[in-house]
This record gives sequence, C-alpha cells and structure tokens, in this order.
Amino acid sequence: MKKILLASLIGLASTNAAAQEDIKFAMEATYAPFEYVDENNQIQGFDVDLANALCKEIEAKCSFHNQPFDSLIPALKFRRYDAAISGIDITEQRLQQVNFTHAYYDNSAAFVAIEGKVADQAALSGKRVGVQNGSTHQSYLTEQMEGVTAVPYASYQDAFIDMQNGRIDSVFGDTAVVAEWFKKNNTLTYVGEQVTNAKYFGNGFGIAVNKNNQELVDKLNAALKTVKANGEYQVIFDKYFGK
Repeated sequence: MKKILLASLIGLASTNAAAQEDIKFAMEATYAPFEYVDENNQIQGFDVDLANALCKEIEAKCSFHNQPFDSLIPALKFRRYDAAISGIDITEQRLQQVNFTHAYYDNSAAFVAIEGKVADQAALSGKRVGVQNGSTHQSYLTEQMEGVTAVPYASYQDAFIDMQNGRIDSVFGDTAVVAEWFKKNNTLTYVGEQVTNAKYFGNGFGIAVNKNNQELVDKLNAALKTVKANGEYQVIFDKYFGK
C-alpha cells in the first residue's frame, strides 16, 4: 500500500511539474525603462514586470535572456526562445516573420539632440542620427528622411555617448526611452514633434512569438486582457511611467 501511495504521489508531482510551462523571453536589456540590467546584474523593467504578471496568469515559469536587438526575431524563427518582449513595434514587415500579441503599450518616437545643435527636424538634413540597429527607427530614417544619415548602434547607450561627444548630431528613439535620458542630462532638447507614423510606430509594442506557436500568442493575449481588467497592468505602468 505504501508503495502504491508513494507511486501515486510521485506521479502527481510529475504531472504538476509537467503542466507548468517554461517561457523563455528574449530582450535587449539596455532600453530603460522597458528593460535594463540593475546593480545586481539582474534584468528589470516594465517589460519584465509585465511578462512576470502574464506568466503568473498562465501559471508558467518565465526567464529573461539578454540578446542584441537585431537578433531577437531571428532567434524566434529558429526557436531559440519562446517569445521576445523588448519594446518591439508591431509592423507589417515584422508580421511576415513572426506573430505578435495584441499591443501592450502605445508608442511614439522622438528626436533628441544637445540643446542648440539642431533647430528642428528640417535641420536634420545632412546630419548623422543614431538609431538602434534593426529597429523601426532605422527603417524610418532610411525610407522617410532623405538626406539624413542613419548611424546604427548595438545599443542606445552607445548612441547617446557618441551624441554627447559630438560624433553624431541627434538620436532617434522611442519617446518613453528618450524621456529617461532627460532625467540624467539637462543639456538635452527634443527636436520637433513626436513621430507617430503608423507604418513604423503607430501600432504599439507587442510580444513577438514564432509563427507556428499561435497557442502561446492566445495564452499571452488572454493573460494580458486579465491583467488590464484587474488593474495589475495599471500598477506596473504607474511604477515606470507615473500616473
């Protein structure tokens, strides 16, 4: 009887362990406040907190893996990771390669420069503008702003340093990320109005998933709907972006 009971308990434990899904999220963790590495070498940020909340709803374990931004979609296509959450704009071009959840953050983009260096967006013609390699910002400059030289960087941190040192004239990034820089540097200024061109930025950020894993997309969408309805999303949003 003891053997039968022990076998039943082991079987139950095995079933519960097998039932808990392990979701591996890839992200480029130099993009505060969405993702960044803290003083304890842990990845933190809005995307991390949101992903943890979604995993809790799905009853899954989740882990986070720091990867170059331009490798995120290829990594999903080759199934190295289950999902990517890293301030990724939903675009038609990307939808040809991966699936996305519903948008979890409404996005826009902005140019920033050292005060007094660039008068307006028209003055960017002939200038060098830093962007993250593989980003929609890079595509926008290349396709929509003739005369502007897009200078790609592995991270926006490197672009910001080069702008401070005069190697480039401006940086073009997501509005929320750019706003973080203003907290640490009072020599910055916005160049013109925010950019909301729907082809590049107007569809919001989504969680990217392999084309053949619609089941995970559906689970994440259901969880996202729940955390928005129960107020948990708003708590996370307020933590990083204020009320």
